[in-house]
Amino acid sequence: MKALLIIDYTNDFVDDKGALTCGKAGQAIESTLVDLANEFHTNGDCVIFPTDTHHLNDPYHPETKLFPPHNIADTWGHELYGNLNTWFKAYQDSPSVYQFAKNRYSSFQNTNLDNYLRSRGITDLWLSGVCTDICVLHTAIAAYNLNYSLTIPKDAVASFDQAGHEWALNHFKNCLGATIV
Repeated sequence: MKALLIIDYTNDFVDDKGALTCGKAGQAIESTLVDLANEFHTNGDCVIFPTDTHHLNDPYHPETKLFPPHNIADTWGHELYGNLNTWFKAYQDSPSVYQFAKNRYSSFQNTNLDNYLRSRGITDLWLSGVCTDICVLHTAIAAYNLNYSLTIPKDAVASFDQAGHEWALNHFKNCLGATIV
């Protein structure tokens, strides 16, 4: 079984007015993400939305020192971006669609994602979303270490750092054995 993870595709990371936006690079993958979500959902596979979630001025979170406030719970910036938000609202009650909050780069750290996947017999993960060289990368490394097979659709990941994006794509393939499609 396989699952599609759409990581951190929120207004703050994608919209031009987002607090920590990938901008046009993130916006360019929107239709690919919706197409993938439709394909996976139609085939009965899981579509999972690990979503970066923070609290304003949290003195204990390490990202507070690294980045401006972003993806603050219950704000516009935390909502899924554009047509993917519309897709999610249409299918959010489906048993194969799952969104959860995460508080670290990796979708596995401090979450129940591994249990969720294993209880459903999912062994193959397709990773998409933003940022290729941050949250997608850290999720891929954790998934690799948990023995999941990885596929990265290169037209479904983006970053605000093109050099980091390219480096991460090579790392997925050469160090994690991911299939790049």
